[in-house]
Amino acid sequence: MIGFILRRLGYGIMVVLGVVFVVFFLFHVLPGDPVGVLVGEHGSKEVRENITKDLGLNKSLPVQFAYYLNDLSPISVHTDNKAHQEKYKYFTLLPVGKRTLVVKYPYLRRSYRTNKKVSEILMENIGATLVLAVVSMFFATLIGIVFGIFAALNQNTFVDYSLVTISVLGISTPSFVMAITISVIFGYYLKDYTGLSHIGSLWETSIEGTTLKLKNLILPATTLALRPLAIIVQLTRSSMLDVMSQDYIRTARAKGLLFYRVVAKHALKNALNPVITAVSGWLASLMAGTFFIEYVFDWKGLGYTIIKAVEDRDLPIIMGTTIFIACIFVVINILVDILYSTIDPRIKLK
Repeated sequence: MIGFILRRLGYGIMVVLGVVFVVFFLFHVLPGDPVGVLVGEHGSKEVRENITKDLGLNKSLPVQFAYYLNDLSPISVHTDNKAHQEKYKYFTLLPVGKRTLVVKYPYLRRSYRTNKKVSEILMENIGATLVLAVVSMFFATLIGIVFGIFAALNQNTFVDYSLVTISVLGISTPSFVMAITISVIFGYYLKDYTGLSHIGSLWETSIEGTTLKLKNLILPATTLALRPLAIIVQLTRSSMLDVMSQDYIRTARAKGLLFYRVVAKHALKNALNPVITAVSGWLASLMAGTFFIEYVFDWKGLGYTIIKAVEDRDLPIIMGTTIFIACIFVVINILVDILYSTIDPRIKLK
């Protein structure tokens, strides 16, 4: 088990490094000028040069990338002085020439626009995205499994055909199209009947203070849940049909066991293995896929933050958010493999 986790962590680190490499160089290929965003159209040449130097943008791309990896690495080399101690908050290990090998938390730098630490920005916005993803996944899993079982037990009937057709539409419709449609219909035209707004965040600030607005969660969570719900319906239906055709199910039925006991005690447990894998994987995907949903519904989370960062050419926020989501993918994939082997003893971790 320990060996498996260490190997997967090694693969995960390589994946994260690959993501860092691609996003970093892709950002510099895209058109735009982050310094121009900061100083505006009327900024003087001297001011532009000072900001460029201060952000390290005057160096070559390979050098900028090497400095970023050094900041990101928990074991890195820095000049040991008071400024760096306040900046990185490290523990010294041993001297390396004129520099010092240190242990620290990964430093994601500061936002170009607000000069706020990226780690603080992530912590401020991860809660809203996590709530949105978890609620969406819970809704999709619960409804998807129920509909999938219902479709399998009513195979080749009108109910089965209807659920399959609806699930295919849910899979094929892009999330941003569904988000705009649901926002306009239920949050704008039918607002007087639904009582819901087409925009809104989990927390809203007013003169009276900050208040929790759970009703703002309904439309974005429903929109985000539609695609995984459709996939879970298909997976559950297919898996249930396969399990119900097995010999041990026919034997249980022949012994006179009640149909609902056969389904609940024998068929459903074995049919849920692929569903659990899909659900676990989709949780990470939902956190990455909230970008357009959050932007359409003005939901202040990681997705909204990274889209605004792309508009502002704010590289530290883009890199920090991307790395954070990539790490979530790696951790969840490892947990899924462990969970899957626990549920099905035939699967061994290698």
